[in-house]
Amino acid sequence: MKIVLLGAPGSGKGTQAANISEWYKIPHISTGDIFRSNIKNGTELGKKAKEYIDKGLLVPDELTIDIVSDRLKQTDCENGFILDGFPRTVNQAEKLDEILKQRGTNLDIVLNIEVSDSEIIARMGGRRVCTKCGMSYHIEFNPPAEGDTCKACGEKVVQREDDKEETVIQRLHTYHKQTEPLIEYYKKDKKLVTVQGQKSIDDTTSAVKKALGGI
Repeated sequence: MKIVLLGAPGSGKGTQAANISEWYKIPHISTGDIFRSNIKNGTELGKKAKEYIDKGLLVPDELTIDIVSDRLKQTDCENGFILDGFPRTVNQAEKLDEILKQRGTNLDIVLNIEVSDSEIIARMGGRRVCTKCGMSYHIEFNPPAEGDTCKACGEKVVQREDDKEETVIQRLHTYHKQTEPLIEYYKKDKKLVTVQGQKSIDDTTSAVKKALGGI
């Protein structure tokens, strides 16, 4: 199964991608995770990507396309994959189609998770991440231990720069301008299925399962 997951930042794509990866036994490929790993390790790619990410902007297409193309060549993608965070522009979508066509295949489904901007700002403003192990928390729905410490390893839990309200608003603006056109792009291809993101993760998971045919 070859799947693209669409949705604004904070719509719950990462959680649902992890579920789908487990259901179908296919790799969850998150461009955000790839960029953050490179930033953490101080690579040249990481330094370039950080300049854009910290401002709530998209990393340039050529950089992102090269990374994804290389990742899709790995053997664990032979039976399918789920792409989370790519494509983010129509240009990237066209390049992805070219990459897959060269390999004699194409996408099976594009799953779009819809959530209102106001809900996303509230969600992301409450997100916290452990500085050591990367465990995610939310101050309302899944709070860290007392004193803003990680329940798993005891290290400090912080708010990422790209989760701060002013950055989230900029990220949403960028999403609406550059990524929303993908909805129309994939509608024409008859690949698009849209589900409404719910406050309850379990409810969203049930909607995703239904959209994918019940699994």
